[in-house]
Amino acid sequence: MSLDTLKSAIPDYAKDLKLNLGSVIGNSELPAQQLWGTVLATAIASRSPIVLRELAPEARANLSPEAYTAAKAAAAVMAMNNVFYRTRHLLSDHEYGTLRAGLRMNVIGNPGVDKVDFELWSFAVSAINGCGLCLDSHEQVLRKAGVDREVVQEAFKIASVIQAVGVTLDAEAVLAE
Repeated sequence: MSLDTLKSAIPDYAKDLKLNLGSVIGNSELPAQQLWGTVLATAIASRSPIVLRELAPEARANLSPEAYTAAKAAAAVMAMNNVFYRTRHLLSDHEYGTLRAGLRMNVIGNPGVDKVDFELWSFAVSAINGCGLCLDSHEQVLRKAGVDREVVQEAFKIASVIQAVGVTLDAEAVLAE
């Protein structure tokens, strides 16, 4: 199970995805922990069993146990937060924004890894889940921490390619039935 296996499963009509997958992971300038944490968190957020099955072992091999767990935690907490904050933002009644959320998010304060890495993974998951409020919030934290725009863009490039690969391979699996 590997990146190569995943790339070989991508159909010819989606050759761009195959090339992009190899590029965003294989040619990334992100440090290994940021890269593989982003890959794992977005593979989970993609909801694609195929993508997760193929990429999780490589992520595990490239991450410390703490970072592997933190990337999964970023995907989990953002699955909740992206729905909550996106809904609150989309409602025309802005009074919901004044109400206490009342949701536990302790992992954000103590993720067990460098806070910047966790923020980057949370940002990438938010890109897949489409929460503009969360995207803005995490991007601002990253930028205040001195993270360059190119690094932030790298995270959402990874997210976009992993999501597209998941959609394509899951559709192919259904169509092959």
